[in-house]
Amino acid sequence: MGDHDHRSDGDPTDDRERPDRVEQSALEDEADDAERGRAEIRDRQEREGEHAGHERGDDRDGHGAEHDHSGDNGHGDGHSGGMHAGHETMFRRRFFVSTLLSIPVLLYSETLQGWLGFTVPAFPGSEWISPVFAVIVFAYGGVPFLRMAVPELRERAPGMMTLISMAITVAFVYSLASLVFPTQTAFFWELVTLIDIMLLGHWIEMRSVRRASSALDELAKLMPDTAERITDDGETEEVPAIDLEEGDLVLVRPGASVPADGVLEEGESDVDESMITGESTPVSKEPGDEVIGGTVNGDGSLRVRIGATGEETTLAGIMRLVEEAQSSESKTQALADRAAGWLFYVALGAAVVTAVAWTVATGFDSAVIERVVTVLVIACPHALGLAIPLVVAINTSLAARNGMLVRDRIAMERARTLDTVVFDKTGTLTEGEQGLVDTATVDDVTTDEALALAATVEGDSEHMIARAIREAADDRGVSRGTAADFEALKGRGVRATVDGDEIYVGGPNLLSELEGDVPADLERFADRAGENAQTVVYLVREGEPVAAFALADVIREESYRVVDALHELGLEVAMLTGDSEDVARAVAADLGIDTVFAEVLPDDKDEKITELQEQDKSVAMVGDGVNDAPALARADIGIAIGSGTDVAVQSADIVLVQNNPMDVVRLVKLSRASYRKMRQNLVWAAGYNVFALPLAAGVLAPVGILLSPAVGALLMSLSTVIVAINAQFLRRVDLSVPNLPDVAAPREPRPAD
Repeated sequence: MGDHDHRSDGDPTDDRERPDRVEQSALEDEADDAERGRAEIRDRQEREGEHAGHERGDDRDGHGAEHDHSGDNGHGDGHSGGMHAGHETMFRRRFFVSTLLSIPVLLYSETLQGWLGFTVPAFPGSEWISPVFAVIVFAYGGVPFLRMAVPELRERAPGMMTLISMAITVAFVYSLASLVFPTQTAFFWELVTLIDIMLLGHWIEMRSVRRASSALDELAKLMPDTAERITDDGETEEVPAIDLEEGDLVLVRPGASVPADGVLEEGESDVDESMITGESTPVSKEPGDEVIGGTVNGDGSLRVRIGATGEETTLAGIMRLVEEAQSSESKTQALADRAAGWLFYVALGAAVVTAVAWTVATGFDSAVIERVVTVLVIACPHALGLAIPLVVAINTSLAARNGMLVRDRIAMERARTLDTVVFDKTGTLTEGEQGLVDTATVDDVTTDEALALAATVEGDSEHMIARAIREAADDRGVSRGTAADFEALKGRGVRATVDGDEIYVGGPNLLSELEGDVPADLERFADRAGENAQTVVYLVREGEPVAAFALADVIREESYRVVDALHELGLEVAMLTGDSEDVARAVAADLGIDTVFAEVLPDDKDEKITELQEQDKSVAMVGDGVNDAPALARADIGIAIGSGTDVAVQSADIVLVQNNPMDVVRLVKLSRASYRKMRQNLVWAAGYNVFALPLAAGVLAPVGILLSPAVGALLMSLSTVIVAINAQFLRRVDLSVPNLPDVAAPREPRPAD
């Protein structure tokens, strides 16, 4: 994910670009001419810059992001997602067809008939059933592996494709030769079962890998398709947003999105910038303030002078960061492919030694060829093809049942190597909504009385501060009264009459207008709250301030447990926030967070991830906002809170669909358990070779022990069964949290000061 690929012992170190290109080659062979023609047209359009002028819902959304609906061959949801969807389709289809065609080969195999004690009717020409159907299976199910092995050989980096190709090619050629030259046995049934198992393994793997990578599409959707441009005569005209130019004046109605970056010339409103900044509180805008394209206007009418359009906007800059981070994503190779590379050389070496030794001992004859062929064929165990995909499939299923959507299996595997988990503060460690965190009163007014009055006045308001006050009153069981003559005072607060008293609730602007003196106790309270970046609103009765309320984003109850549990797993915890240093340090101290990045601008979040990676740390980023998307893509593992914006989810490798940051702990535990199973399966698969290859080569021939091809095939099947059963034990892993020693129990929700 980041510029650095951090691994612990036993991790594969090769780059995964080679297998992706290999598999893409096979996929392209599956695509029909029409699809290739469409792809060429799209590529040409991209080169010519023909990205504009399409309405939302068509192949493009009007902002340069394509939506390709290309069907089976899977280019429709991004390169990565479409490619793997096409691979899944290809391997699934070939598996079922090849398995069906393999049945006659198995039924007419003399070896299987002898083992299982059955016979099938013979008829003139029945001896050709096995070879004919085996040839068809090889051509349909086996040739794709040969094609995918070519780049591996060209780059002198043999892997699983090379090993599979060697085994099926040797078995195929030798078996065909056995029809002409006298040999003791043929490998037709071993050939078809090997191809079937490998197709099944790759189908399972591709189904687990498939993902839809549409982060840039989701970013583009934040921008409106049209804008209301104000003409010289003061009238408005609706124009495509992409036609706006610097200097245009546009009208932004209440609830509408700002079409491009600009400066507010007329009007006042609270603008929701959470999709850009990640912060939950709307930002008050007045003439002279800058506004960002893609943000949502509140309840005021605004006239904005456009200052930047297209690629110059803030949102476009974030899109470029996401694209850059995704393109620089480091990849890792599956453990099985690395093991296959080793095994390829071992098999070749064993075959050469076998040929030389037997030729010296007995002379060169058909028996020597059969011995060499046996070594090469059984060098590729079925178990190796299933060792990783079976674990991945179970891993993905377990993750889904525990609230984790795995969009990148490599990220899931890599989670076990994490050194540091970085959390975005707002909406991840905190609720992302304003909550009442403290109250101060004067004279004889009690906290409950003040809260009851404020909640009564705010009873008809939908502002987030009003909701926070009402929720606090409900939580404390405070009864609300009846308000009359309610009035919203724009930019200042609200007013109403309660039991004959005129009650105001609002911020400092309200006090300035009322020209009331603030009691010293309330002033000190407001100063403390301001130092902690809390919002302060006052309760004014009959012109006199009698109470003050401090509101802030509230820390999630689970956040305390998450930090403790991650520490127990040996991980460092860091926090990213745009808040001031003092506020960030206070939250970090409360939660026990190790590293704090405060006052971080949205464009700089991914740079902080890079800083950690440059310290040779493997980093996970957990976030939920548009501004988190570049950091999610840059991190070794991007983890999105499911309640976050679509773009954050699309930029991530893992999505916590239940919005519970505690699932980060489950992710690490599941990754570690899955890796143990992968290694165990690889030991079983490789152990088969450690035992079978020397016997097939004839190491114990002097004492009368010589592994026949039939027994080798039996051992091959046995190792496959063991691997399959061992993978199922992963379902028993305990993902309950906490089940770690000394992990703190849940605490009461605390404010994010």
